[in-house]
Amino acid sequence: MMPDYGATFSRWRAAAGETWTAYTHHAFVQGMRDGTLPRAAFLHYLVQDYIFLIHFSRAWALAVTKAETIEEMRLCAATVNALIDEEIKLHIGICAEAGISEEELARAEERTENLAYTRYVLDAGHSGDFLDLLAALAPCVMGYGEIGMRLQAEAGETPYADWIATYAGAEYQSACHAVADLLDAAVRLRLGDHPENSPRWDALCARFTTATRLEVGFWDMGLAP
Repeated sequence: MMPDYGATFSRWRAAAGETWTAYTHHAFVQGMRDGTLPRAAFLHYLVQDYIFLIHFSRAWALAVTKAETIEEMRLCAATVNALIDEEIKLHIGICAEAGISEEELARAEERTENLAYTRYVLDAGHSGDFLDLLAALAPCVMGYGEIGMRLQAEAGETPYADWIATYAGAEYQSACHAVADLLDAAVRLRLGDHPENSPRWDALCARFTTATRLEVGFWDMGLAP
């Protein structure tokens, strides 16, 4: 059973169609599930994801300035803190265990796929409004939550159990539900109770799908160290 991350996410997920499946069931993800993913590929991904999370934190900080209500600002600010204080710290710890220092992470070259994705998200916020930015941010937040829950249910013995447990865990799932509530409330505030009738709806669906396509490219990058 897929987790329930609210009405807006569900509609955007459906609109993404096969692109969403290509992301959440990518060969990289399946390799973590069954343990066949090469360790070198996983570490290469983690280094790039460390860089990604820095820009992702900036995007959520931008969301604070795009928000219209105190509640929106509060949740976006809390997300920035969680990314910097928890998720980035997790990446540093895992890499350190594999012999990759924080100094090496700071010197790592950002791959083209990473540049394309992170700058797309930031541009969505700079050139658009709060909804544009949330549509670009949502695939990563909820996608990892969905992947974590599925892999926890399906995976047997795998060296990637800690990664799976992080995204299937109560803390991350709580963050997904908080973002889902934020998304539904933000859409209702700006587009009303029937957002699918808004002239903006198709463009928001397309933005979500584009960000999802860039997630697919990020996994592709992980398999090509």
